[in-house]
Amino acid sequence: MIIVLNGYPGVGKLTIGRELVKRLRARLVDIHTLYNLAFALTEFRTPEFRETARRVQEIADDLIAALPSDIPVIFTTVLTGETEWAIEEWQRFEERSIQRPPLVVVHIACDLEENMKRIQSPERKGKGKLQGAEVARRNHASSEPLRGGDLPNTLRLNVTKLNPEEAAEKIANHCSAVLRSTAASGR
Repeated sequence: MIIVLNGYPGVGKLTIGRELVKRLRARLVDIHTLYNLAFALTEFRTPEFRETARRVQEIADDLIAALPSDIPVIFTTVLTGETEWAIEEWQRFEERSIQRPPLVVVHIACDLEENMKRIQSPERKGKGKLQGAEVARRNHASSEPLRGGDLPNTLRLNVTKLNPEEAAEKIANHCSAVLRSTAASGR
């Protein structure tokens, strides 16, 4: 199973992902784990950045392929729009899910006030994460739809009033239902 936690910065993807790991006995690949090397050594959005990120992802994909098939892999990301990069990144999730079905997408969101509070938390500082209330305001004002919303196993989860444990429990329940449905249909 591939689980994609897709949401704008500061909604709690990584924190929820860590809680979800405990419930599903899964592995977690945070977007920053994949991109930090590229951020550290190249300029964002340059060909060198993209190539570095691709190479790190290839290493991750090889390691994922070596895991037992019953271990779910959770990814955090923020994928929107129809840019070449977004399309390529989304295709990578689809390819991973062919090897480790099913693909479950979780769109994580929260209201603006909560997002501004979370995105400014001290835990984000020094981790290469976007910060500042203006980032949350911009994302809420002009946000593009998150990718994967048209898939059958998509869960839309507003976490404004949920703590990470409650959100992870809802996602784990959704994943269990998807697995039961998949098993029942013989896919």
